[in-house]
Amino acid sequence: MYRGRTCSLRDDWGCAMKGLLLLSAILVSPPIRIGGNATSVDRSGLDLLLDAIAAVESRNDPGAAGDGGTAVGPYQIHRDYWADATRFLGVDWSYADARDPVKAREVVRAYLLHYGRGCSMMEMARIHNGGPNGHKKAITLEYARRIAATLRDTTAARHRGAAAGS
Repeated sequence: MYRGRTCSLRDDWGCAMKGLLLLSAILVSPPIRIGGNATSVDRSGLDLLLDAIAAVESRNDPGAAGDGGTAVGPYQIHRDYWADATRFLGVDWSYADARDPVKAREVVRAYLLHYGRGCSMMEMARIHNGGPNGHKKAITLEYARRIAATLRDTTAARHRGAAAGS
């Protein structure tokens, strides 16, 4: 689906190109405002990013544990990350709630909107992976590439599904 229209099978190539253009626009979008905070992504772009992070981190597995058990849940959240973001949200959620997909998503959203103010989606992904200054760390570049590949694959799959359904 592109701008409210479903792509037909005869314009499959055009639909794929429109999808790639849309993804490119999301990845390099200029800063816009969300709820008074300057950020480079709109709400739907941030939701796509959150989906990609959960897919890369754990394949959306709430029971996942990584980094020797110090990162948990679908977003592989560490205890300090959780403490920061729940403080930003003004909630008193236990770290055990990092395994709750809904709460974990809100925590990641709060963390990225706080530390990622004015950042692109890929910089926000790097912040998730490397902490508040993760977007400045070379070690997070490979993670950003994995997120970008997941976003490309997701967008391509959605366009194939839209084309097949028309």
